[in-house]
Formats: sequence, C-alpha cells, structure tokens
Amino acid sequence: MAEIIGGIGTSHVPSIGVALDKGLDQTPVWKPFFDGYDYTKEWIAEHKPDVAVVVFNDHGNAMFLDRVPTFTVGVADRYKPADEGWGPRDIPDFIGAEDMSWHFADKLVENHFDPMIAREITVDHGLQVPMELCFGRPKDCWPVTILPIWVNTVQYPIPTPQRCWDMGKILRDAIESFPGDERVVILGTGGLSHQLQGARAGFLNEAADRDWLSTIARDPDKWRSMRREDYVEKFGSEGAELIMWLVMRGAMNSDVTVKHTHYHLPASMTGAGCIVLENT
Repeated sequence: MAEIIGGIGTSHVPSIGVALDKGLDQTPVWKPFFDGYDYTKEWIAEHKPDVAVVVFNDHGNAMFLDRVPTFTVGVADRYKPADEGWGPRDIPDFIGAEDMSWHFADKLVENHFDPMIAREITVDHGLQVPMELCFGRPKDCWPVTILPIWVNTVQYPIPTPQRCWDMGKILRDAIESFPGDERVVILGTGGLSHQLQGARAGFLNEAADRDWLSTIARDPDKWRSMRREDYVEKFGSEGAELIMWLVMRGAMNSDVTVKHTHYHLPASMTGAGCIVLENT
C-alpha cells in the first residue's frame, strides 16, 4: 500500500511567487519569510516523497463565480500553470498521479461525497507557491507527481471545517488502500489571517495565527468544531482558507510530531507560515 510520510500546512500568497520570479527572496523584506522554509525543503529532500497531495483553492482562474464546485479532484495526466494576468510563470508543468487520483475520487463517491472530476484544468498560485516553497524550483521537472484537490473557500457557501476533516479521513483511506508503494506528502494550503476586501480590508490577527500553529497538531478538535463564521471573524474572510489545512490534518494520525513551525507577518497583507508534521 502507499504510505503517508508527513503533512505540511503552508500559505500560498501570490506575491511569494512574484518574489521568487524577481529574485527578491534574499532581500531584507522577504528573507525572514523564505528562511523559515529551509527546514521544510530539507525535510522533503530527506524523506523523498513520490506524490504530493495538494489541497488548495482556485482564485478565479480555472473556475469563476458562475460555477464553483465545493470540492474538485484533478485526475489529469498534466496540469499547466494558470495565467493569472501576467502570463504563465516560467515553471515546469505538474505531472498528475492519475491512478491514485481516480482511486481517491472513487473513494469519495463510495463515502457519499460528490466531487467535481477535472480531467483538464490549470493550477494557479494556490498550488504553484506551496510546491515551490517545499520543493524549490526545478529546472526541468518536479520530483513528485501531484494529486490536486480544490476546495471552495471563495463563494458562499463554503464547506464546514468538519466536512474538510471528513475528506481527510477518506484521503487517508484512499492512500493506504492504493495498490502501490508510493510515499505521499499532503500539503494543506492557504491563510493565515487576512482579509482583502470590505470594511475589514487589511485585517490581520497574529494572536489567532500563532494559536492555530501551536494547537493544530495537538488539539485539532478545537478547529474542526468551529463554525465557518467563526473562521471569518477570527482569521478574516480570506483567512477562512485555513479549513483546507484540516484535510491534511484529518488524514494524519491523532498523535503527530511537530517537526517545524514558522510564522511571518505580514507577507503581502497576510499572516504567513508553515508547519511540518509526522505521524507519531
């Protein structure tokens, strides 16, 4: 069977990709943020995963407000970087873990989820940025195949935290029942606190961000039992993306070891950072 070797929670702020493209990662403004991912890259290099499951949301690139599925699973053989308004970034296409993706999609339907199945779709910074933060920028090809999972965190109504947790449990079952020996890392992405519109535009909540990072490993029940409205109030309307980390956390053991955490404020009006978990 395939094996989950770890889980990573990370931000996916678009300006991170811009900073990388422009070579700004070692400037005084950006260096403190990027230095916090040195351990994450080292962990990836040491553990050598074969597949990265990436849980993220589209930002009006592959999907728009006229049709927003609650959950989408990609089953394509290849995913091209989306053009987010200034042309596709100069990074390799992402190769899909097709068989595992179909296996996961089938497990979801068996368990009464009804995801949209995407056979051809582009991926925006929600996936691109976490992959580069964890794996660096490859010259020719990424060292892993991907299983992309889109979660609607943009258009009302978004899924409940509990529903994302339940998806994580099915994801674990799908990976562990998959007839292969792939080593799988799960990336839950989004957040931390931020709000980009409305009366609270520019809202940040460092205390809530740090509470999230310090308790998501040892007390996830605290977060999966919260209402969606509580996420918006505590983390901001866009900070509610953090429910996607619960897919990753739900797929892990009840007891996990925190290998690394990192927090930086702000990264382009966003509380940003990461956590690296291993099953205990």
